[in-house]
Amino acid sequence: KKKKKKKKKKKVRKLKLSTTQDFNAKLLKRGIVYLSRVPPRMGPTKVKQLLSDFGEVTRVYLVEEDKTVRKKRRRAGGSGGKRYTEGWVEFESKKVAKRVGEDLNMTRVTNHKRSVHYDDLWNIKYLKGFKWSHLTEKVAYERRIREQKLRVEMMEVKRENAAYMAQVEAGKKLDFIEERRKKRKEKESGVGGDAGVKGKDEDDGLAKKKRKIRQKKPFEGDSAVAAKSAILGSLV
Repeated sequence: KKKKKKKKKKKVRKLKLSTTQDFNAKLLKRGIVYLSRVPPRMGPTKVKQLLSDFGEVTRVYLVEEDKTVRKKRRRAGGSGGKRYTEGWVEFESKKVAKRVGEDLNMTRVTNHKRSVHYDDLWNIKYLKGFKWSHLTEKVAYERRIREQKLRVEMMEVKRENAAYMAQVEAGKKLDFIEERRKKRKEKESGVGGDAGVKGKDEDDGLAKKKRKIRQKKPFEGDSAVAAKSAILGSLV
């Protein structure tokens, strides 16, 4: 019999107050820069690699472009690669972030002529008093708004669908009523036609049953004497 293995209990590491205080102090010293434009073919790893030459980068967040824009570009014959519209970069030091925002703004991304980003410029700005927590709150708020919009759109679609189905059912009822009316009219017209035919047959029968009165041929002759003699002969 196989022995049941005992589950090892996970050890919970307790954080010391001093370590948390040190971490919060480090967070206060960090600075953030804003990228108003992210060049094509540049992702978070590339941004971190380029900006790490000026100081230690702790975090990078880039906003992806809308999927509809990407589909339109692909249909037009452009590249279907992922692109970003804007971004935030966090440096370990506020001084470094401030210097980067002032020195790199409106300068070339790279001085290597063979590089893809040789003709691209940095659009960068230092955000004074801005914290990474503000960014997370902003992202969460935008996500909630987007979900709320989707919920409202779904409710509107359901309402329109229900109204359409109600109209379809009403149309079916009206069609059924029209069919019943047509059938009733056809029945009534059929009964009337049969009655008319019977009446015609009866009239024809009465006409056949009428007695025919025999009439004598008209008198022929010019003389009145012949007429009188014929009349007298018939009376006798």
